[in-house]
Amino acid sequence: MSNDRIVHAEHIWGTVVTIDVRLHRATRSVAQTGVEEVVTWLKDVDTVFSTFKKDSVISQLRDGRMTFDDVDAGVADVIARCERMRELTDGLFDPWSVEGGFDPSGLVKGWAADRAADILTGHGLKDFMINAGGDVAVRGKAAVNEQWVIGIQHPYLEGQICESVRVANGAVATSGLYERGDHINVPMHHVMMAASATVIGPDCATADALATALLIAGRAGLDWFKSLPNWSAFIVDGDNTFSYGPAFA
Repeated sequence: MSNDRIVHAEHIWGTVVTIDVRLHRATRSVAQTGVEEVVTWLKDVDTVFSTFKKDSVISQLRDGRMTFDDVDAGVADVIARCERMRELTDGLFDPWSVEGGFDPSGLVKGWAADRAADILTGHGLKDFMINAGGDVAVRGKAAVNEQWVIGIQHPYLEGQICESVRVANGAVATSGLYERGDHINVPMHHVMMAASATVIGPDCATADALATALLIAGRAGLDWFKSLPNWSAFIVDGDNTFSYGPAFA
């Protein structure tokens, strides 16, 4: 923590969620209160959506103790978003095809980052970044005259950045196997066509799901973005990189 920011790292969901609030348009006390509320929210998300906690809502959906008609508005929103992403990606993002039953993990981190951003905004905070294990939601500016610059990690060269994007109010989500190992659900008869895939756009939930699907689709998945004018994508495939959209104009 420095005089011009508050940074909190929460180890949760098998990853780290970092909350970075800049104070050039906020007081420290207000920012701290907002961060504390976000941490509580992150723990609630784990209680509801974890596939490792046997009594979570998702675990109960997976083993039949609950039905999709039993869920609250938050879980229903995640389910509806998963359905839209399954349709948009021609089934490459499909939480229903996971062994053991419905698993929305490929969208929930981004969705939770969006909601965490809403919490901070509700406290009057204007300038912050939430990095939920590679799914990043940002608002405002990093400093008075400084945009947020989000680096995209190189999938082969540890600690190196292969590209960066400037974001003011939006999201950046990257999917790859370099950080958490083999955690991507690949539908039957498909193989991964990229080493990493990054999506930049207005909301982190959609970016999270699209990045997961784009990792499997590779360059062919760039066609999805023709109907998404405010979205951008970046793919690393071997020694080649491919970009699409306004973030790279």
